[in-house]
Amino acid sequence: MASKIKIFLILLIINNSFLLNSQQYNDDLGPDFHKKKRSEFREKMPNNSVAIFFTSPVMKRSNDTNFMYHQNPNFYYLTGWREPHGVLVIYSNQQEDKKGKYYEQLFIRERNEYREMWDGKRLGIEGARKMGFDRVHLRSAFIETELDFSNFDYVLHNELRDDVRDNTNDIYDLFDLQIKFEKLLSDSSNNKNDNELIDNKKLSINTKTLNDLMKSLRQTKDKEEIELLKKAVKISAFAQVEVMKAIHNEMTEREVQGIHEYIYRKYGAAHQGYNSIVGSGGNSCVLHYVTNDNNNIKDQLILMDVGAEYRGYTADVTRTIPVNGKFSNEQKEIYNLVYLAQEEGIRMSKVGNSFTDINRTSYKIISEGLISLGIINNVREASKYFPHGVSHHIGLDVHDPGDRILSENMVITVEPGIYIPSGSDCDPKWWNIGVRIEDDILITNDGPINLSSDAPRKIEVIEELMKQKSPLGEFRLPIIN
Repeated sequence: MASKIKIFLILLIINNSFLLNSQQYNDDLGPDFHKKKRSEFREKMPNNSVAIFFTSPVMKRSNDTNFMYHQNPNFYYLTGWREPHGVLVIYSNQQEDKKGKYYEQLFIRERNEYREMWDGKRLGIEGARKMGFDRVHLRSAFIETELDFSNFDYVLHNELRDDVRDNTNDIYDLFDLQIKFEKLLSDSSNNKNDNELIDNKKLSINTKTLNDLMKSLRQTKDKEEIELLKKAVKISAFAQVEVMKAIHNEMTEREVQGIHEYIYRKYGAAHQGYNSIVGSGGNSCVLHYVTNDNNNIKDQLILMDVGAEYRGYTADVTRTIPVNGKFSNEQKEIYNLVYLAQEEGIRMSKVGNSFTDINRTSYKIISEGLISLGIINNVREASKYFPHGVSHHIGLDVHDPGDRILSENMVITVEPGIYIPSGSDCDPKWWNIGVRIEDDILITNDGPINLSSDAPRKIEVIEELMKQKSPLGEFRLPIIN
């Protein structure tokens, strides 16, 4: 009998361990990281203030189907929580009630056996506690409890989104949470206009301060974040290499896109960080072309601006290559000009320099080069063919928040480009040539580190690589009429 009880207890422990593990997210950052970030945020808050964060809304795709859910990056950064219909409240000063003292509260969805059968497991209160939260409440408490903001000097929050839909079958969804919050603000401030800064003698309600505080945290990456970004970039660069080997004249833009995204999934990146840009010929001159529906890419340049999202962090890597494996003379001239501008832009990506320094350096090289080629007559005309900035931060967002002055452990892009669409005021031999080269750069005190260097940029290296074979290039399926 005793042995049977012992076996039962062992099985029970194993089963409970499985349940605990199954009720946690695949989050390489871990609860301690998010807890540290909440503490750092709290230290930056104004005295006697409260900050309110909402989850992202569930977005409808069509009829009764939704887009894949993507958590609000600020909410995820501070919590690690990936479920919708939640609220995080952080207080600058310690609060106290009958249960004790606290600095934060998390309001979440309840467990629901029926909905979990359809949509997957919810972590519930116990799951949230395992993620480092002591004060966890069901979301209904946010609506049914009369939170009083009138005793605070500042209420910080993001602008409330106006595209949140109301699920009439769920009286505690994000729509209702936001409505309740607006009522609380109105009651506390005696002013119903919450779209702008509201000031009165008792209360200041604003959105700018919260955004600034989050930017100050997210713009420099911790070592855990850098490791995730390195993995995202490595996967993205590997995909660029495989496409260089696999691509041929019979492919389509969408097939090329498919190779990139297949490799992302193969190596553990569940999503793209943004809609893949795969444009051939004239489509390469459209900066954010995402239709990717050209079925005839034969003998054209193809621009591939793509990035894997790995555990929430996204890469942003662009390469431009000739589909037939050989750059034409005109393509070489434009490509080498962009390459030189990027090389100098990367060199300028140093602590203390700014995005303006990088932009100015790249713009000077490209404008002088375009004049030399006879494509433009003066420096001012260069913006017709080089219409964008060169750098932005990456992280949880592909355009992550951050200052323009560079400091250690920022991760930025350097991405000059030249785009000459058909009908441009220059020799037609240059028409439909669009080139962008983009790499992800880690800023260190010892100089810039190119995280995406695995994907070649030099013409001769690209052309040599494109002579190699890839299983993905030889893959053939029967034609479906």
